[in-house]
Amino acid sequence: MSRKTKDVEASLVIHNASIVTMDDVNPTASAVAVKDGQFLAVGDDAEIMKYVGSSTQVVNANKRMLIPGLNDSHIHLIRGGLNYNLELRWDGVPSVADALRMLKKQVDRTPAPHWVRVVGGWTEFQFLERRMPTLDEINRIAPETPVFILNLYRQAFLNKAALRVIGYTKDTPNPPGGEIQRDSRGNPTGMLIARPNATILYATLAKGPKLSYEDQMNSTRLFMRELNRFGVTSVIDAGGGFQNYPDDYQVFEELDRRGEITVRTAYNLFTQHPKNELNDFKAWTASSQPYTGSSYYRHNGAGEMLVYSAADFEDFVEPRPELPAVLEDELFEVTQHLVQQRWPFRLHATYGESITRFLDVFERVNKEVPFKDLRWILDHAETIHEKDLERVVELGGSIAVQSRMAFQGEYFVERYGAKAAENAPPITKMMKSGLRVGVGTDATRVASYNPWVALYWLVTGKTLGGLSLYPASNRVERHQALRMYTTGNAWFSKEEDVKGQIKPGQYADFTILSDNFFHVSEEAIKKIESVFTVVGGKIVYGTNEFQSLSPPAPKASPDWSPHNVFGGYYKGPEYGGGGSGAHTPKQVHLHHKCNHHHGSGFCDLDCFVF
Repeated sequence: MSRKTKDVEASLVIHNASIVTMDDVNPTASAVAVKDGQFLAVGDDAEIMKYVGSSTQVVNANKRMLIPGLNDSHIHLIRGGLNYNLELRWDGVPSVADALRMLKKQVDRTPAPHWVRVVGGWTEFQFLERRMPTLDEINRIAPETPVFILNLYRQAFLNKAALRVIGYTKDTPNPPGGEIQRDSRGNPTGMLIARPNATILYATLAKGPKLSYEDQMNSTRLFMRELNRFGVTSVIDAGGGFQNYPDDYQVFEELDRRGEITVRTAYNLFTQHPKNELNDFKAWTASSQPYTGSSYYRHNGAGEMLVYSAADFEDFVEPRPELPAVLEDELFEVTQHLVQQRWPFRLHATYGESITRFLDVFERVNKEVPFKDLRWILDHAETIHEKDLERVVELGGSIAVQSRMAFQGEYFVERYGAKAAENAPPITKMMKSGLRVGVGTDATRVASYNPWVALYWLVTGKTLGGLSLYPASNRVERHQALRMYTTGNAWFSKEEDVKGQIKPGQYADFTILSDNFFHVSEEAIKKIESVFTVVGGKIVYGTNEFQSLSPPAPKASPDWSPHNVFGGYYKGPEYGGGGSGAHTPKQVHLHHKCNHHHGSGFCDLDCFVF
């Protein structure tokens, strides 16, 4: 329904659209009018065209699907933005052959002393070859340039040049929380193993060169634009290790002052000092308040890490970590302080055994300082016990799930079995129990930031490798999945009254899609992108027939940034993506002689030689 006012002129009108509003009172429409960054009116073409004046920009949507902007309830945008221009992304790359070609091209472009980094967002199961790259392949490509390749929370590949720069040698002891893999002579092979947690991976990555402040500004703008490319207009940033407040937030604060944020960001504060977590939160609660800031950049509370003793990072290749006995006391004092200060919080929580212990602590706190009306979240919850769902409900909590199983469901099945995977996490049981369930990606270091992969996972119950994990009873119908990713996620930052729906008075954040989410095949869901994205009534991205309306993207700095050749999520060879992706797993064309004996120009042994 529209709120017509005589002589009101819209700044922007979209017509001839197939609009899904997520507003139950007015679920569909064909046109919208925007004024002062908000939706002015929503209705049919004839009704909305009345708001067109001499200065109104009018856009024909060509009957494409228009939806509220997507909102990721758990992502690491701030950290990802600071590093985006440094990273070669393998998100969506179809084969190891393509990935290695891209690596070779970027190695040739990267000046000393910089590294080539592939930091998450991919899985071996997305590749046609169904395997990882090898250290031998990486070392042949990059004998002198340091290369760091992160795979999930599981492991990292370092070539010999990276080992030299970092200083890992035969005499380097394994750091706490990780393993330096060694050969028969005790020398590091270049493989770092997260056993029992990912500290070694991220601590090693942190040793690499950083971008300058100005390049971080450019990098963050480009990462936001990359999210706009997929229709993302809002996120909740879940903090992260080695992401220090306030130092690492200065770029975002300046972009907010400049009016250059194109993804609304609510940020959580993640403790940074093991054994001193309470001091971190006491300092922050004394100096800042949740839900303050601008409409583009605002504080959202504590987490996802509250205390390091509660860190049960998922690595389904390894056994479940046994958390220390000090967990309960340390988590109690931090949670008690946060509840006393009425700070919302979220907690990384993978395993059911850990979650039971966390809930024991929360119930103790609740007896002393009631949780009543405080918004708090369990993140991930892949193996939460069904009996604990009601405990979360009783404490007024919620759960945010992410598409991590789409990237490592095969590993989960191998360790725990297909039956256990059917409800990992138990999404529909969560919703039936009365819980609010948010959805997101946990990008960029584990899963990809592509929201359509997450929506594909919700709807199909499949991994990127095509493994069917969930029965129909644990899959989400398309309309409900989209609702979770729009108006549903707005609750998690206490913004349900201002975003997530296309209705008068809400933020004019929306996207026009390349394909109709409700009509395309299941496999085509993960290929959907935005062709036109608007945030606060301002056009931030356009392509195809909307290309001329799009603001130009800044060139990535420094000049050698992978983004200038490859972009972010894989676009294919027409963008310099490294190949057609049409190679078969056992038929990779050789560009140079390899060490195997072949009668033809093809290798059938899964090798790739430059």
